[in-house]
Amino acid sequence: MQDKFKLSFKSLADTERAIALILGIIFLTIGIAGFLPAFMSFPGDAPVTGDVYIPRLSSSNGYGHLFGLFPTNYVHNAVHIVVGLLGLAAATSFSGSLVYNQGFAIAYTAIVLFGLLPATNTTFGLMPIYGNNVWFNALTAILAAYGGFVKPAELAKATEA
Repeated sequence: MQDKFKLSFKSLADTERAIALILGIIFLTIGIAGFLPAFMSFPGDAPVTGDVYIPRLSSSNGYGHLFGLFPTNYVHNAVHIVVGLLGLAAATSFSGSLVYNQGFAIAYTAIVLFGLLPATNTTFGLMPIYGNNVWFNALTAILAAYGGFVKPAELAKATEA
């Protein structure tokens, strides 16, 4: 029973599982860090209206910049934790990691596009996905696309020959 949950990267599917694991660790870490005040800062260059600048978010609780770079709030942090936990769970099997990487690539490509548009760059008021979040999400979407679409195609070609 323990072998079922054991992470070992010995097959041809190593890359897909490793990418799901890496993305899971990254997103779980940044999700947890977003709840810790030591890693959060108020954006110093943000335009201030009144005493405090808060973007047009329906939930401005916990708003700030993670590591001084990435706009976030509590909803955004919770989403990162869920995405991270899903990545860790998906890394336990090839099929799970394949589905996770493909879904992640598609979802985060859409999030990048939303982040570029002023009308949707707060995910309809739920969480900030603008600024440095755009390039970070683009890089992680590219990594997931490699593990979900490119690498499996290479694997299929290798097994046909």
